[in-house]
Amino acid sequence: MTRAIAPATIAAKADHYEDALSGSIVPPIHTSTTYARDTGNQPFNPAHVYARDNNPSFVQAERVLAKLENGEQALLFASGMAAIAAVFYTLQSGAHVVLPNSMYWGVFSWTRQYCARASITVSYYAPDDAASLRKALQDKASTDIVWVETPSNPMMHVTDIRLAAQLAHGAGALLVVDNTVPTPLLTRPLDLGADIVMHSATKSLNGHSDVIAGALVTRENHSHWQRIVTERHDAGAIISPFDASQLLRGMRTLSLRVERACQNAARIAEFLHEHEHVEEVLYPGLESHPGHKVAREQMSGGYGSLMSFLVKGDKAETLAVVSRLQLLVRATSLGGVETLIEHRHSIEPPETGVPENLLRLAVGIEDVDDLIHDLDQALSPSV
Repeated sequence: MTRAIAPATIAAKADHYEDALSGSIVPPIHTSTTYARDTGNQPFNPAHVYARDNNPSFVQAERVLAKLENGEQALLFASGMAAIAAVFYTLQSGAHVVLPNSMYWGVFSWTRQYCARASITVSYYAPDDAASLRKALQDKASTDIVWVETPSNPMMHVTDIRLAAQLAHGAGALLVVDNTVPTPLLTRPLDLGADIVMHSATKSLNGHSDVIAGALVTRENHSHWQRIVTERHDAGAIISPFDASQLLRGMRTLSLRVERACQNAARIAEFLHEHEHVEEVLYPGLESHPGHKVAREQMSGGYGSLMSFLVKGDKAETLAVVSRLQLLVRATSLGGVETLIEHRHSIEPPETGVPENLLRLAVGIEDVDDLIHDLDQALSPSV
């Protein structure tokens, strides 16, 4: 019986086996934009005709990601938003999509504007309420896409993926899951019934804050997926060979980075949970979190490196806490080796409902005691 290869090994090997000619253990970067044909005018390799169609560098990274997510195929894009756009661009006018009412602001804003222009009906549901999802699915006779983001950014709501898949499929819809925060090391949505997984590969998959990339992975090669393949080919929203190589390099240490970041996040969440100047910690790894039970069932190996917490005080006091931080970096994004903190209320419009005393914390791989000390001195300044 063949033993299944663990995700950590898949990522570390990067689907690369020593080059028979050079012996190289590092995958090469293929920068060519076009490929030669033989004397009969046929491509030497049918898979490679022009770099907008396929490039060995991003094809290799796609193979690794497909294996990590236990999917049939993966596609890389120039950004996470480009990957999301490909899913929606393939919908017809009159389509119906169901989205969570609490999600990453960039996706929420773009989908709302695009669907209005394209005459696509949008219904919203509370991401931690199955009854709300059932109701949203009843807004039209049929639904095309149900979108899940779990844990949600920045409010950290948890959605039951398996139940969402059952409800979506019962309405004839595909379930698309944003798996950026957990990564396939912690959650495999396709194994729970999802049809397509989306990643902002800029985040944990790359892990070094130096590549912009997006990805989609499908469980099966269905008709909607073929439309997405055509959309990427025709629109040309591809990743560069260099960025694909950097992404592949980042994924080789994914398991180590995710493990360390999750350990750090768990320690920090417990510290903040007990801190006298913190009102609430939003992190599914805490037993006090309302989504902890579902998260425990569908996440394995940790609860991610992203969390939010509410400072006891108003906006001015919250910003003062941020200003006193010395090690944590005040910046957007998540999933890198460095710990980042952000006051989301300053970035998102009021209608998103993000509290003015909320700080989003993207935990990195630094020494956790250093991070806790920095947070403590910022939250409890000496008089």
